[in-house]
Amino acid sequence: MVGLPSAGVHANGFTLVRRVLEDEDYAGDDLLAPTRLYLDGARRLRDRAHALAHVTGGGILGNLERVVPEGLRAEIDWTSWERPLVFEWLARHVAEDELRRVFNLGIGYVAVVPEPGDELVIGRVVSA
Repeated sequence: MVGLPSAGVHANGFTLVRRVLEDEDYAGDDLLAPTRLYLDGARRLRDRAHALAHVTGGGILGNLERVVPEGLRAEIDWTSWERPLVFEWLARHVAEDELRRVFNLGIGYVAVVPEPGDELVIGRVVSA
């Protein structure tokens, strides 16, 4: 699986973000960064992709569950990319499993491909 980087939180999880803002302010640009458009990346990948997933509410795994066939599952290497700083800030207030369920954590689009090119490899599909 290869991932396309996000610009930050995007439009998901702002109820949780507002709750965290009650405890600690955050002034980074990545909190309100506009959602990236993944059209160019998706076009580059679509001819060789088995599946494509736009990471919205539900996080990376929740969105991949919709496109990975039954009997298989996504195995993510959560350390394979650098998260935008906003997620480091959120991690001081929110458990890792909840961060993974709610946010994109810096990956806004995922493609399941047979062989990666020079893209960022974030995981693989394995038997369930």
